[in-house]
Amino acid sequence: MINCLIVDDEPIARKGLLEHINQIDFLNAVGECKSPVEAGILLQQKKIDLLYLDIQMPKMTGIEFLKNTPHLPPVIFTTAYSEYAIEGYELDILDYLLKPISFSRFYKSAVKAKEYFGLKSSGQVIEKEDYFFIKCNQKIEKIIVNDIIYVEGMSNYIIIHTTQKKYIAYLTFKGIEEQLPARLFIRIHRSYLIAVSAIKSVNSEEVVLNNITLPISKNFRAGVMKLIEKKLFKR
Repeated sequence: MINCLIVDDEPIARKGLLEHINQIDFLNAVGECKSPVEAGILLQQKKIDLLYLDIQMPKMTGIEFLKNTPHLPPVIFTTAYSEYAIEGYELDILDYLLKPISFSRFYKSAVKAKEYFGLKSSGQVIEKEDYFFIKCNQKIEKIIVNDIIYVEGMSNYIIIHTTQKKYIAYLTFKGIEEQLPARLFIRIHRSYLIAVSAIKSVNSEEVVLNNITLPISKNFRAGVMKLIEKKLFKR
């Protein structure tokens, strides 16, 4: 059971979050506060595992509260403002929910929190994932590097294919190749950059990644086969 605290100055917003929490059997609403000051007091009195924290509040914002309060439990931001997303993720929040928050989106976030606490309780090390942001469909999207399967270069944009979805961004193929870790990605074609970890099988002509097969061009064949040779078990 994950003990949750809602911090939001809007009564309607608190009510909506409370209703969502009450529908999920592994979440438990310990309390609700209308300000960070109230939350600070309650955090000293009760065991809180997870904060649902609004950003825009009088006297102290959620971001200020997070920056200035040591030893806070993991935070999920709940806000009507998308422009704080980058700053939020830089503060290592678990998730960023935009109001109005649908139950399906809330549930997805709750499952993510459950997985986090599951790893923590099992004693596994939780490392900060490498990530970056891109502009896509008139908003800023967070891309987890380890989720990328391959990058496809088009004439004046790229398509980033991940385990979750694909993202179209007006970036150069060369630019994204330079930014991604060279030890994790390899160029197999003038239009394809793939994650080494996603390779299922390979020969001199093509590589299979999950459910897709991509061609290996002549110019990049030697580099691909050299990489495979390094990891090839032999007698």
